[in-house]
Amino acid sequence: MVSLSELTRRLRSFTEERGWQQFHDPKNLTMLLASEAGELLAEFRWVQSTESDEHATKVGNRQRIEREIGDVGIALLLLCSRMDVSLEDLIDKKIAENAINYPIDESKGRADRPVA
Repeated sequence: MVSLSELTRRLRSFTEERGWQQFHDPKNLTMLLASEAGELLAEFRWVQSTESDEHATKVGNRQRIEREIGDVGIALLLLCSRMDVSLEDLIDKKIAENAINYPIDESKGRADRPVA
C-alpha cells in the first residue's frame, strides 16, 4: 500500500512538471473537490438506497465509481498539500470530536444527531 505522504509527493511532482501549481490555490482546489464529489454523486443518481450496494458492485459501475473516488482523493490531497495540513491528523481529530458529539448510548442505530 502506498502512503498518503508518498501519494502527495507524487501529486506535487506531477503538477509541478506541468506548471499547474499556479492554478491550485485553496479556492480552486475546493471547487475541484466539490465538482469531483459531484461526479461521484452522479454515479448514484436515481439509484434507490436499497439498491446502491448492488449498483456499486456491477463491473462497469464499479470501475466508474472507483475512478471518481480517485479523483476526489486527488483533489483532497492537493488541497491538504497546498494548505500544509495533514489529512491523517485532521481525520484523527475529527474521529475524536465525533466520539464526543455522538455518544454510543445516544447514537447507536440512529441517523439523526443527538440533541445537545
